[in-house]
Amino acid sequence: MKAFILDRYKKKQPLRLGDLPEPTMGPGDVLIELAAAGLNVLDAKIRNGEFKAILPYKTPLVLGHDLAGTVIRVGSGVRRFKAGDAVYARPRDGRIGTLAERIAVDEADVALKPNNLSMAEAASIPLVGLTAWQALVGYAKLKPGDKVLIHAGSGGVGTFAIQLAKHLGASVATTTSAGNADLVRRLGADIVVDYRRQDFEKVLSGYDVVLNSLDGKTLRKSLAVLKPGGKLISISGPPDPAFAKAQGLNVFLSLAVRLLSLGIRRKAEARGVDYAFLFMRANGAQLAEIAKLVEAGTIRPVMDRIVPFAATDEALTELEAGRSKGKVVVEIR
Repeated sequence: MKAFILDRYKKKQPLRLGDLPEPTMGPGDVLIELAAAGLNVLDAKIRNGEFKAILPYKTPLVLGHDLAGTVIRVGSGVRRFKAGDAVYARPRDGRIGTLAERIAVDEADVALKPNNLSMAEAASIPLVGLTAWQALVGYAKLKPGDKVLIHAGSGGVGTFAIQLAKHLGASVATTTSAGNADLVRRLGADIVVDYRRQDFEKVLSGYDVVLNSLDGKTLRKSLAVLKPGGKLISISGPPDPAFAKAQGLNVFLSLAVRLLSLGIRRKAEARGVDYAFLFMRANGAQLAEIAKLVEAGTIRPVMDRIVPFAATDEALTELEAGRSKGKVVVEIR
């Protein structure tokens, strides 16, 4: 099968289009012929070697964390899917590789594709949808009347999280550029802060939750927005001790993680705020819940563009520049 292959870890290392053997399947796996795959900043970070310590993939490696496609074969233990099913998924860590024509995925990571979406639209959802769900529903337990600040509202996670937060009954503020203000308002943002002209930490206060996907400076400033008892959730780091425990990191890496997050955890504690690093986990059951919201029209995917499979490497490089509105999706077939 054809796949885009990462031969070595290096910043902006080109992906090579080449041939790989067909995926091997276990009894609990479904073999999926991919129609489309979403691109994510996570793919670029792995390519650059930023996650080698906690996600020790061996090269050559196929990147890619989002997919939509058709089941072509199922393992002997699979009960929820059959050949011909249209599905979408975020394969679990250790089994990524959606920038390819086919992939074997654990049944537990897969859900039926929302029936009102194209394959490309469906492929834009899994990683950002699960990230928003696990942050706002799982950790924050967002409820009607809560106030939430979602940074980078025009990005992949931001566009989804705004819609989910509004569905949950929250009041939503977001940061973005003036050029994207109309987009995020259409998605449901109540307050839009132009990060180029306004200091969000001077404009906003008394918030219950902040979802951060930006740099450390933004993370620290976000503490001033939260009220005592509020929750600061970061998907861009630094990782915390709970993450190290969940990943089963060795004692040296666990110590390093503890030290990396010590500063922000101390600042959060001093303000009576909870800090958590969220590293999203694959979850087919949650994707099934998200599909219901999409089919009901509650949430719609926001896509920047669809590119052909041959343009995968160039699209990933452009995505890393950080100017996309919503998701970039690769059309494989």
